[in-house]
Amino acid sequence: MQPGECETLLLRLDQGVLHITLNRPESRNAMSLTMVKELRATFREIKGNREVRAVVIRGSAGTFCSGGDIKDMAIIKQQSKKEGEDPYFELNREFGHMLSEVNLAPQAVITLLEGVALGGGFGLACVSDIAVAHKHCRFALPETGLGLVPAQIAPFVVQRIGLTQARRLAVLGARIDGREAQELGLVHHVCESEEEMQEQLMTLLKRIRRCAPEANAVTKKIMLAVGTMDLDFLLDKAAKDFSACLQGEEGREGTRAFIEKRLPIWAENKNG
Repeated sequence: MQPGECETLLLRLDQGVLHITLNRPESRNAMSLTMVKELRATFREIKGNREVRAVVIRGSAGTFCSGGDIKDMAIIKQQSKKEGEDPYFELNREFGHMLSEVNLAPQAVITLLEGVALGGGFGLACVSDIAVAHKHCRFALPETGLGLVPAQIAPFVVQRIGLTQARRLAVLGARIDGREAQELGLVHHVCESEEEMQEQLMTLLKRIRRCAPEANAVTKKIMLAVGTMDLDFLLDKAAKDFSACLQGEEGREGTRAFIEKRLPIWAENKNG
C-alpha cells in the first residue's frame, strides 16, 4: 500500500526502511479489522522486495497499541448478514494471519514500544525480530479479565518467552514494565527516553544495512523452521540454501569484498 492509501496506518519509506505507524490515537491505537487488513496488505506488498531492508512499527501519540478494538467487534456482529456465519471467528483468525505474515516477513522487523502494548500489541511485539521498549511501557495479556482468550496471540507469546512465563502472564492478566519485559526476553533493548529510543533505532538500522538482504531473509526462514520439521531434513535444506547463497550474487560480492578489504555494495550507504 502506498502512503496516503491507509485509514489506520501512516507509511513512510526512507532509505530502504519502511516506517509503519499505527494511527488510531483516539483509541490508543487499538487494532480494528481495518488496521489488521491494512497491515496484511502492507506486508504482502513488500514480501518480495529486497530493496526494503527493514520495517519499523510504532504507535502514534506515544502509545504502541492497546489491543483489539472491542467496539469494532460489536459493529462486525451487526454487519453480519449470512446465516451460519461467525464474524468473530473471521475477525480473530484475520488477526492471526496478520501475525503470521509479520512473523515470516523476510525483512528485519523492529518494534518501538511506548505507552502500552496490550493484547494484540503484545502479540505484535512478539513477532518482531528486535523489540525496543521505553522503560515505562506497560505490557499485558488482559483478555482473560474480559472473559476472552488471547487465541491468536498465545502461540507467539509462548514461542517468544516460553510456556511457563506465558502461562503466568495470561492467567494473572498481570502488567509488566519494560525492564521485566527485557528480563523475560520479550524485548531486547530498554531505553530511558524517546531520544535514546531513536538513537538505538539508528544503531540497529546501521547494523541491518551491513547485512545482505537476501541472506537475512534466508536466515530468518531457516530459524523459523526449527521445530516444524525433522532436524536432518531441515539441515539438508539449510545446506542447499547455503550453497545457493554462496554461489549467488550476494555471496560472490560478499566474498570479493572480504578479500578486497572493502564494504560490500549493500553496506555502502552514505547516509547509514
